[in-house]
This record gives sequence, C-alpha cells and structure tokens, in this order.
Amino acid sequence: MNLLAIDTCTEVCSVSLYTNGVKINRFVKDVAKSSGLILPLCDEVFAEVDITVADLDSIIYTKGPGAFTGVRMCIGVVQGMSLAHDIPTMGFSTLELVGFGAAKKYKSDKVAVALDARMGEVYWGVYQDQKLSNESLKNPTEVDVLNQDFIGVGTGWGAYEDDLSKQTGVNHYESDFYPKAENLIDLYLNQNGTHSNELPLPTYLRNNVAQKSLK
Repeated sequence: MNLLAIDTCTEVCSVSLYTNGVKINRFVKDVAKSSGLILPLCDEVFAEVDITVADLDSIIYTKGPGAFTGVRMCIGVVQGMSLAHDIPTMGFSTLELVGFGAAKKYKSDKVAVALDARMGEVYWGVYQDQKLSNESLKNPTEVDVLNQDFIGVGTGWGAYEDDLSKQTGVNHYESDFYPKAENLIDLYLNQNGTHSNELPLPTYLRNNVAQKSLK
C-alpha cells in the first residue's frame, strides 16, 4: 500500500509517504510561504523509494481551517494529483489532526486545540475520546469552559494564553505544536482506510474573508 499525506494549512508544511509499512517524512517550519514547498517535498519522498504519483493508492490531506493560502494550496495539489491519476482521497480537519497528534504524544484523551486565526480569533476544537467533538471560529474569551484534565495545544495558546487559560480552566498548554502529515497516515489507518468519492474541498470557518478574497 502506498499512501501520500500532505498538510500546508498552517505556517508549517509537511509530507509523509507510507509504503511497505514505513513512513518517509518531511517537515518544514519557520520558512516564509512554506506551502509553496509542497511539490518539491513530494518529489523528494517519491524519489527516495522510486515510485511516482501514479503508484499511490490514496492521498490523505488536511482541508482546513487554517491560513487561506495554505488551505487552497493543499486542496489544489490534492485535486490535481487525484483527478490526473484517478486516486481516491480522504480529508481531515486541521483541528482533528492537531488534536490526534497531541493525544498520541502526551497520552491524553482530552485535548483543547486553538489555532491562531488572527483578528482576535481562534480556530477552536475539543478533541476527546479519539474524536473531534466540535469545530468553530471563536473569540478567545468565548471558548468552552473545560477543566485541568485537558491539555491545550496550538498557536492560539501562544497568541491568547491569558484569555484562553482564564476562560477554559486549562493550565497546561503547548503553543509550539503543529499539524504533521505523518499523523494523517495514522488517522487514516485508524479508520480502516476509508475513502471519499467526493472532490476534495476546503473548510473555511471564516467564510466572509474567503468570499472577499475570491472576488
């Protein structure tokens, strides 16, 4: 089985190729416009095991929410590969990916994900019992009231740590935590490799900005 996972929806960019039970990973951080590196990174992992896009059995990707350009880049690349070679795809929420990665790393089944959405808002999701229970765009002073059993992760905790900590009751958080494509592989395999027959489409929680940008 050959699986390709890609993520460019935030300020980081990552690729993971799963073949013969082994993951080949690339992760780029602290690089301006990192989403533009997605195709060269894909070429790198393909070359390492001498396969091509046509050899893929499925493509797994993040569909947002996140940076507008990054989300469009991720969806565009997936659409191009999938349509050109008739490859099935599976998309996951960026928030679910971050929550899953944090649950695995910190061995916690209660994770509060906050990604900095700029303009005084966060993309917010609560990941517990191995699933994302909600996903929304919120003001940091209006997020869910949780408790100290939760761990907070994501860039929103760095941008609005006082407001989020005060509102949620969460006092353990890691703001330097990002989505990684290698965890997309595990999410996909955990769901027994189900595919979607629909065209890959983005998730925009801030629809008014998306609409203005598309005009």
